[in-house]
Amino acid sequence: MTKDNFKQAIVEAHQRLENLSQLASLAAEKSIGQDSPKDLLQQAMTEISISLEELQQQNEELIATRHLLEAESQRYYDLFNFAPDGYLLTDATGIIQEANYAAAKLLKVRQSYLIGKPLAVFVHQTERQKFRQIMLQLQQQGQIRREELQISHEEGTTDFPAELTAIAVEDSQGKTGNLRWLFRDISDRRQQDQKIREQAALLDITTDAIIVEDLHNQILFWNQGAEKMYGWQVQEAQGNNAWELLFKKTSPLLSIAQKTVIEHGTWQGELHKFTKDGEELIIASRWTLMLDAVGLPKSILIVDTDITEKKQLETQLLRSQRLESLGTLASGIAHDLNNLLTPIMGIAHLLPLKYPHLDDVSLQMLKILETNAKRGGDLVGQILSFTGGYEREHTIVLVSQLIEDIKQIAKQAFPKLIDIKTDIAPNVGMVVGDSTALHQVLMNLVVNARDAMPNGGKLCISAAKVFIDENYARMHIGATVNSYVKITVTDTGVGIHSEIIDRIFDPFFTTKEIGKGTGLGLSILMGIVKSHGGFVEVASEVGIGTKFQVYLPSKEGSISQVIDEIELPRGQGELILVVDDEVAITHITKTTLEFSNYKVLTAQNGIEAIALYTEHKDEIRLVLMDIMMPLMGGEATISTLQIINPQVQIIAMSGLARSEALVQTTGIGIQGFLLKPFTANQLLSLAQTIFR
Repeated sequence: MTKDNFKQAIVEAHQRLENLSQLASLAAEKSIGQDSPKDLLQQAMTEISISLEELQQQNEELIATRHLLEAESQRYYDLFNFAPDGYLLTDATGIIQEANYAAAKLLKVRQSYLIGKPLAVFVHQTERQKFRQIMLQLQQQGQIRREELQISHEEGTTDFPAELTAIAVEDSQGKTGNLRWLFRDISDRRQQDQKIREQAALLDITTDAIIVEDLHNQILFWNQGAEKMYGWQVQEAQGNNAWELLFKKTSPLLSIAQKTVIEHGTWQGELHKFTKDGEELIIASRWTLMLDAVGLPKSILIVDTDITEKKQLETQLLRSQRLESLGTLASGIAHDLNNLLTPIMGIAHLLPLKYPHLDDVSLQMLKILETNAKRGGDLVGQILSFTGGYEREHTIVLVSQLIEDIKQIAKQAFPKLIDIKTDIAPNVGMVVGDSTALHQVLMNLVVNARDAMPNGGKLCISAAKVFIDENYARMHIGATVNSYVKITVTDTGVGIHSEIIDRIFDPFFTTKEIGKGTGLGLSILMGIVKSHGGFVEVASEVGIGTKFQVYLPSKEGSISQVIDEIELPRGQGELILVVDDEVAITHITKTTLEFSNYKVLTAQNGIEAIALYTEHKDEIRLVLMDIMMPLMGGEATISTLQIINPQVQIIAMSGLARSEALVQTTGIGIQGFLLKPFTANQLLSLAQTIFR
């Protein structure tokens, strides 16, 4: 029963009592002249009975209402007293009137202690000015939310950061009656915030890009690593679509990655992303699905690592390994071919000397034989060049003269539709190398440029001296911190597709029609440049053209002139032991030496050589020893001969240039090395140096 209903019931009860009183008076008046007022009294008694019952019922309802109010009051008190946060009720000046159990516990005092105390005494001295501002704000605005204050109380040794929320309650005159305060200890939250800030700092320290995207690819978080990697500042990136920002076109791999991370929680793989400046990066990307409080997908955490440099080095290393593996096969073939070409070249050179009266036809045939033997030797050298396993004598090479020679040949042989220009820096200087091989390098590049411009175009050959620093050297296999001569060959041809540009240095790879290219040109070029301590870079764009850059270590100093000997050196009857398992080589070498006034003994293997040397060691002045022989190899034979006679003079021979390096690195003392196929002049000149 409500308060208004209860008042109405009282009014009605009083009305019934008044009516009863009037009926009683009327009955008394009538009873003077009448014998029976029974009916009136009976009616009055009935009314009184009804009123009593109604009063009883209303009294019971009032008692029930009172119990209900008491229960509600107790519930309110329980909620107030046992709430997890501190609750205070103060007057308008901040004097505490009520305090719950949590407030007393937070302040480490009794509840009764708080009553009548100013709230300001529990505020740290350094923040009481802020508390006064909060009180003023409550008076003016009626509420404050999530203000932070340092709570302190000396008696209770209390000191903690608190978050306050308060409202002002007006009285009947519209003035501030009391203030209700809710406060909680946020020490743990402060620690968590500090931890988060430390973690955020770590996220910014890392070189990886850390990005958080929602499920619609909108960027929510962008760390400093992402700023450095991609070039966009955080304010430029946040809120934008990551796919539109970092990809020039949507790749099917992106959809697969997103589907996988939503279904399985993680994904990782390689992606090609672009920086603000348009530079393409190869990225190792790791995606992790983030869930909300109820376990539903909320966002995707992405950690990106730039592996562009690593991939470039891997590509260069793989290319080197492919060249090395094929070079191993080529070396074996080259050894056999050089053994075949050595006697052919020797005979072709020796016969005109031994038979000076040969007719012109015979001399011409021998000249053709010698020329083709030399070409065969050059071909073997080309096969070995791409592995770095073939070296000729290095001399000073003027880069400007080398380029001018190539220019003259190109102008005479190339179509007039091709405009040929050179740009040589005045201080380009010189390099140390095989002029023939370097000539071949540039000829290969300009011929490829010509073939790329069937309808004409521009061909430019330039050269300049550059210095390679440590950062650049670290990203390029073969480069060292040094001064280089950079020779650049640029054309405006059809260009090379990005899908095949990494394969152009592979042996036997060609894009030319059958019969128009062997696929060895660029692989041989790479081998020659590497053997000179250099490296090659290439850049190309389809429809625009191609640029090759050849880096060769520069040489400082003056040029030394080399004068070739014209007459063949002759001996003084010295005895020479020739050891080779190839009969043709021992025969032609013996003939050449005997023709030049030397005496010769021959052996087909190491065992025969040791036997002959033991028998004639006092007469033998020089041993010509093949390195690769059956039964007993040249290395073991040389060691045995040196045991017999530590002063023995030895010239090693081989069809492989790497054999020279082998005998040098193993510490075998030799006086010279002949690379097959060799000419009579090379053989006799080297022998002459031993006997001087």
